[in-house]
Amino acid sequence: MLNLPPSTKIFLCNEPVDMRKSFDGLSGLIQEYFGQNPLNGHLFVFFSKSRDRMKIIFWDIDGFVLYYKRLEQGSFGWTKNLGGEGRREILAHEFSLLLAGINPADAKRSKRFQRLPEASFV
Repeated sequence: MLNLPPSTKIFLCNEPVDMRKSFDGLSGLIQEYFGQNPLNGHLFVFFSKSRDRMKIIFWDIDGFVLYYKRLEQGSFGWTKNLGGEGRREILAHEFSLLLAGINPADAKRSKRFQRLPEASFV
């Protein structure tokens, strides 16, 4: 399991990627597709055409780390509805839900903060 601080940026690629690509191939996709430097420490997530496989690549202190997840049943269905240009930045807690097989788009978040009307302090 990945433990990520809330400040970690996670980028999803909605376009299917050849899962035979390794460090160099995925690094090239990061530059070409996201316009990002692969050495910046962000997580970049790629999916197979059937959406049952996921590769995560990021730069650690002294080299690339590559995670690979294959689902035995089902698929990562949420990624099909990204829309737009096919890439999206998500938050660390949304990514944790995605890895657990929970569709973050369907999850309901309870209201925790309500802004009070502006009070004048004299």
